Amino acid sequence: MAGMDVGTGGGFKKEPNVVPMIDILLVLLIIFMMQIPLQRKVMTVQVPPQQEATQEQIQESTQIVMELRDDGSYAINNQVVPKAALDVKLHEIYDNRPAKLMFIKVGGSRKYQDVIEAMDIARGAGVQVIGITPPEEKAAS
Repeated sequence: MAGMDVGTGGGFKKEPNVVPMIDILLVLLIIFMMQIPLQRKVMTVQVPPQQEATQEQIQESTQIVMELRDDGSYAINNQVVPKAALDVKLHEIYDNRPAKLMFIKVGGSRKYQDVIEAMDIARGAGVQVIGITPPEEKAAS
């Protein structure tokens, strides 16, 4: 018989018929694709209006910011403090505070050693967490 593919072994080739399996997978894919939009849930959220901080609110803040100014002076919450009195002033502030958190704001011309010394003084006064504020960007003239 010329039209029949018998093969060299004299028997028929065994190949799985994958067409029905592909059809089933396509149907399942369509069903799952239709389920995704039905599973979405809408939540209504009310966002409070944005408030601009006034100077009074900034002054009433409980955050302590130590500034290492460009002129070589030190300030705690905009109050100038000599370097020799930093330890006493920080003990005065942090001895009765439960949250021992302080931010350091460094001027652009201060040395790294000045920052490390200020951090050591703060650690000695009991400050547990020290954050460094990023430098302020100057407005282009």
